[in-house]
Amino acid sequence: MISNKPKTFMLHLIKQVQQNEVTALAAQISYYLLLAFFPFLMFLITLLNYTPLTDQAMLEQLSLILPDQAYKMVIDIINETVRAGNATLLSIGVIAAIWTSSKGTASVIRAMNKAYRVEEDRPFWKTKGIGIIFTLCLAFVILFSLGLLVFGQVIGDLLFSSVWMTDIFNRIWALARYIIPIITLFATFAALYRWGPNHRLKFRDILLGTFFSTMGWIIASLGFSFYVNNFGNFARVYGSIGGMIALLLWLYISSIITLLGAEINSAYTTLYRK
Repeated sequence: MISNKPKTFMLHLIKQVQQNEVTALAAQISYYLLLAFFPFLMFLITLLNYTPLTDQAMLEQLSLILPDQAYKMVIDIINETVRAGNATLLSIGVIAAIWTSSKGTASVIRAMNKAYRVEEDRPFWKTKGIGIIFTLCLAFVILFSLGLLVFGQVIGDLLFSSVWMTDIFNRIWALARYIIPIITLFATFAALYRWGPNHRLKFRDILLGTFFSTMGWIIASLGFSFYVNNFGNFARVYGSIGGMIALLLWLYISSIITLLGAEINSAYTTLYRK
């Protein structure tokens, strides 16, 4: 097991990360993710029109992980796009958003293939289909999680008040509000690591990297947001594009963590899977 040979595992992982140029690949991926970020948000906002949720509920969740400067910039761009758009334009934009967002997933898949040292021999329609399906699933997972966070309290109060257990439910819900996003994020990384690379994998092969990426992304996002909001004034250094720089750095950090998770899974399968 890994716990019996941590030194061997770490040395192999460090060597693999250096050989695969993870930081350079993360920079490439963050560029594609930046291109896909706003179309994906617009796609989500379009879907929200068909749910009881509001775009404000989604954006409030986004404000928890993004630095203030980046969050304000995102809000301004979305508001300008919505005001300038019409129904036909937004409908066409949904298709463009799905296609553009899938390119971000495709770049991650290419990087994971490099981690496993495999060539991409799947047909274009299949790899593109994986990207589109993952984009759609991610959108619905986010909407489902938001629905639980927004309406879970109301539904729980209605159910448990009938049996006079409201106080117990409130204690459970106080914990569940934190657990639901973590489980959602874990499932998202697990799906990406399991079906993304062109390599046959089992769920036990991706658990270690999935756990690392889930916890690492949460800690890194909250830590980066705290640093930027309290110590790093990007607007003073970069002027009006300070928010964009903060967003790009957040995407870069997210890309590094995602690739490190894939490298951890690759190291595990190489050293320990029989």
